[in-house]
Formats: sequence, structure tokens, C-alpha cells
Amino acid sequence: METVLLNLATNARDAMPDGGVLSIETTHVEVVAARRKWSQEPPPGSYVRIVVRDTGQGMDAETQRHLFEPFFTTKQGGKGTGLGLSSVYGGVEQNHGQVFVTSELGIGTTFSIFLPRIENPKSSESRPTSPDDMSQGTETILLVEDENGVRRMLREVLSKAGYRVWEAENGAKAIEQWVGQIKQIDLVVTDIVMPVMNGLKLAEELRSLRPELKIIFMSGHAPEMINSQGGSDPAPDLLSKPFLPSALVRKVREVLDQPSSSAGYGRAAPPAREEHAKRH
Repeated sequence: METVLLNLATNARDAMPDGGVLSIETTHVEVVAARRKWSQEPPPGSYVRIVVRDTGQGMDAETQRHLFEPFFTTKQGGKGTGLGLSSVYGGVEQNHGQVFVTSELGIGTTFSIFLPRIENPKSSESRPTSPDDMSQGTETILLVEDENGVRRMLREVLSKAGYRVWEAENGAKAIEQWVGQIKQIDLVVTDIVMPVMNGLKLAEELRSLRPELKIIFMSGHAPEMINSQGGSDPAPDLLSKPFLPSALVRKVREVLDQPSSSAGYGRAAPPAREEHAKRH
């Protein structure tokens, strides 16, 4: 849900280049079939309703029809991937909810998210964050993420944990800026779905130069979307968005502490000469 709200807030910011008001509100609602309260609403039931509203430029009806489609964007080239609202839709669906949008040109846009209310949640033991949750380190990490707000947040988390962080906005930029210093990089943390060059292609490029390089992948998309990006399977070193900062730091420490030969993605193949000799 943090990712959902971040994407909606970023979208609202971009819709208000000259300033405006962004409001986020929550409330409990009961949807009754015989008494409609909103023009767009889910089936009858008990919900938590999250409303994200801006006073920006608004959208016409045609734009609203395509709003949640992957890679659809009205932003100028290089300003957006068209995946932010697709991620919003996917995140809400994963939580068994529904999202609706109303918008008018020159007035603004309202996103309404309905999530099923849980009356009796399963009891879970809350525990304070242990030292192991935020393990410290001093290694150099290359962080590749196309969403500026997400990248800044991840950089801050990793920097506070003691790591030296280099960053890039996509795979092509990462290679352009840092490939000459690949021997200094201890770990790559990269999003998978990105413009220009995605994370899977980036991993292949970097691994062709340094096969033992350790890589953690991040994605908020379904496996089908990940597979459509090409490249090898990123499992097991995959962090599914959204994730807590402590989960990121734990995963980073876990992968860094692995022997180089056990890196999950793109493990070096057996020497070709030896295999050739066995066959002949």
C-alpha cells in the first residue's frame, strides 16, 4: 500500500505543475445494494475507503479508459514509464480491493480505493526490530530504479545501514555511469521493469563482464509481466514490492554474505572446455 500511495501522490504532483492541493483521506464505509452513495463502488460489503484527490489538470474520458493499462502514459518522453498506475491497480487487486477514478479537465482527479474490511484479523505477535533486522555494512551497492521517489527512499535506507550507494535511473544509465568501476561494486539492487533497459537485461550485461556479481531484483509486477521482459529467471533473489526497509536491509546482508558461487541469478556455467572433453 505504501507503493500504491506513493505512485498516486507522484501522479498528483505531476498533474499540478503550478501547485495545488493533494489530499488523502480514509474512512470506513458500508456499501448497500439498495442505497448507492457513490457513482462508482464495489459490491455490497464492509470496506476501508482510501481517497486520493488532487486539484490538478484532470483527464478526459478517453485517457481515463486507458489509465491502468501497462505502459500507457500521457507524459513526455523520459518523464514516465506508464507503469505507475498499472502498479496501483495491481497492488489494490492483490489486496482483494477495487480502485475507481473520477476526473474532469481543469478541476482535478480523485482515486477511490475500496479494501475489504477485516473485522477479526488473525492475531500476530508484534516484535520490536532486532539488530539483525537492520544489519550494518560498508560495501558498495549499485542501486538501479526508475522511479525517483522510490530510488531516493531506497538510497536513504541503504545509506543509513552504512552502505556506499551509487545510483542510476535505468539499466542503460547504470552501464554508462558505472561499468568502468564494476570491480568496486559488491552488489547490484535493481528494479526489473524499467524503460530503455530493464533489470534482467542489465544483469546479463553486467554478468558478462563479471560472472560472480551478486544481484537483487525488485518488482511490484506479476510473474507474467516479469517474464515478458526477457532474460533469465530472477529467483531466488527477488524482493516483491512493496517491502519494508528492514526486509531490504536483511536481504542485502543475506546476499552479500553468500559465497560468490551461490549467487542465485546467472550462476557461472561449467567450463566449456571440460564439458567439450567429456562429450568427445
